[in-house]
Amino acid sequence: MKIKNVVVIGSGTMGSGIAAHLCNANVPVTLLDLTTEISTNARERIHKSRPPLLIDKSKINNIKVGNINDNFDVVKDADWIVEAVVERIDIKHQIYEKIFKARKDGAIVSSNTSSIPIKVLSENLTDKEKKDFCITHFFNPVRYMGLLEIVKNENNDLDKINSLKEFCEVELGKGAIVCNDTPGFLGNRVGVYAMQIAMTEAFKMKLSVEEADATFGRPMGIPKTGVFGLYDLIGIDLMADVLKSFIKELPQTDKFHIVAQEIPLVKKLIDTGYTGRKGKGGFYRINKEGGSKVLEALNLETGEYSPSKKIDVKSDKVDLNALINRGDKYGEYAWSVLSKIIKYASSLVPEITKNFNDIDEAMRLGFNWAKGPFEMLEEIGVENFFSKIDEFKGNKFLEELSKTKDEKFYGERQKYTNIETVGKVKRKAQSVDGNSSAQIYRFKDHNIVEFTTKANALDYDSMDALKKATDKPLIIINESMQFSAGVNLTYTMDFADKGDFKSIEKFIKYFQDTCKHLKYSKYPVISAPSGLTLGGGFEVLVQSNFVASHTNIVIGLVETIVGLIPAGGGCKEMLARWSETKEAKKDPNYAPLKVFDIIGYGKTATSPVEAVPMKYLRPEDKTIMNRNSLLEVSKKIINENKNFTPTEELKFNLPGESVRDEMNKILEKLYNDKVILDHGVEVAKELAFVLSGGDTTVEKTLTEDDLFKLELDAFMRLIETKKTQERIKHTLATGKPLVN
Repeated sequence: MKIKNVVVIGSGTMGSGIAAHLCNANVPVTLLDLTTEISTNARERIHKSRPPLLIDKSKINNIKVGNINDNFDVVKDADWIVEAVVERIDIKHQIYEKIFKARKDGAIVSSNTSSIPIKVLSENLTDKEKKDFCITHFFNPVRYMGLLEIVKNENNDLDKINSLKEFCEVELGKGAIVCNDTPGFLGNRVGVYAMQIAMTEAFKMKLSVEEADATFGRPMGIPKTGVFGLYDLIGIDLMADVLKSFIKELPQTDKFHIVAQEIPLVKKLIDTGYTGRKGKGGFYRINKEGGSKVLEALNLETGEYSPSKKIDVKSDKVDLNALINRGDKYGEYAWSVLSKIIKYASSLVPEITKNFNDIDEAMRLGFNWAKGPFEMLEEIGVENFFSKIDEFKGNKFLEELSKTKDEKFYGERQKYTNIETVGKVKRKAQSVDGNSSAQIYRFKDHNIVEFTTKANALDYDSMDALKKATDKPLIIINESMQFSAGVNLTYTMDFADKGDFKSIEKFIKYFQDTCKHLKYSKYPVISAPSGLTLGGGFEVLVQSNFVASHTNIVIGLVETIVGLIPAGGGCKEMLARWSETKEAKKDPNYAPLKVFDIIGYGKTATSPVEAVPMKYLRPEDKTIMNRNSLLEVSKKIINENKNFTPTEELKFNLPGESVRDEMNKILEKLYNDKVILDHGVEVAKELAFVLSGGDTTVEKTLTEDDLFKLELDAFMRLIETKKTQERIKHTLATGKPLVN
């Protein structure tokens, strides 16, 4: 059955997100609620949302709105009706009665519930109706979270389920995993357990909230919010309701009951309005007394707040064996949490899914973990795990594995999809090369480079890997959340703090040389970005020959925010792209002024649709809804360019001082209006000098190397200033820009 028309009933956070994402996929959608005013307001929220729920805001009117009394007849034309109303059984049952009376024969009906079983939702349906009814549990925010759990039971028409899965995977770009009708399904069953074990173990071991979050975070490949920060983000009261639901649904023998018991301190927080970020605070709070804002953390023993302390566990990369073998309280905590998560997840096979790696993918796609529980077990090592673990009686998966001691138990990755993903093919590489910052996977007719640093920040080793991998067609792609957040500023500041600016200059020059090498390589270079593609990450992309971009990107040149200018060819390439416009051919000042505006403000695009008008991407660059398909599309590009030849090197004719005068007038107004301060002016003047071509005239022809030198010289003048160093240090410490 083809899905060409969808109705979403319920315009709250999830209903709005689902409707917006269907709009992203160019699927006609109608959003219904109790009144048309409610659904109209929801459409307005979608339009204004940050981060944006729409890939292309101009498509907002493609979402039709109405109410369930006057406009319910739209259901009869829908191929799929999604119920996303409040989590009350009586209300859902009333909606289903109306839907099944109105829908056309065979139309799919699904609920977006996160916790109510199908058997309860469908108890009033006929056998025929039950065949077409399932749960489609999207994760919030719908556009950005990859996981979609399609929950089935014995009543379902499996052909219908598979056709829905294919639609959601291909058209909506989701990691659509089919699972059984069990409490919490896949992601929440394991994810909430993991949160609870991380919390209860922190209480038991008398760790501070900061210590627990610093360990149950990046060192484990888990988002940096940790457990207590995530509790605050979700809402402590909402988490308490989730736990009550699990306690109600799960049998007493389930280990979840042990970690779901009410904690007196948590109850006190809820009772006093400390429900997290939406309340007065939670495990963390912002104290605004004394005219300044101070982040405070809760003492788990006394219940008192004090200024939050930054905990450095000195573990920037995910290395689970190093973490659990530390011999200190952080290592002890990490092992206790990890071992219990692995034990619990493995105890659920085959109850919630027969494919254990579906659980891993649910944690990757729905909770942004770098590795799922079974991948963690694989990394720790089977023999090593069983040498450290306590009892696991009754856990059939671990009992069998303890007998075989099979270190290669994992087998194929990502069984939920037939797409040839990066995760699947990496294991099939003919050889693996690289260094601590990037891996090279070598295949018969192409190479893959995957960055491996924190946020895939770039350093000397990253460049080494890129250069080394151009002996064949090259695809630059990552499994992690980001393509690259840019050059590693910590790496750069380590040299600056020592006054070793020669090493910084050497690195930037090598970065430039590498990007130029990519651009004019004998074989095609394809960048396949997803997530953050900023600064140096963008400069790698823009000097690749081809781009296959995921729809969920944040792309741009943001160096001015930290008091620098792009120096890896970003200025050069943006000038080249804007110089190709018809306006620039008539006016030599046009391209420098446009690029000055874009880079000067550090403008970013949040989708390929937004990126093309800014010329961060070209119209001919590929755009892909399903991130899993980036590799397949990239390989197709290679196959279509067997006779690839690099383009000719760029030449520039820039106006020099005449356009700088215009730029200086812009800066003067911004300064007088206090939009920028003293150092902002200095940074912008350096940018203006580069984009104008320096001491040149429009009659003089400049080469790419001339532009590279202008970028490098300006970068070095700025990095040597105290005010730029202050900006960088402030951003590294707080994650926020400093205006000085």
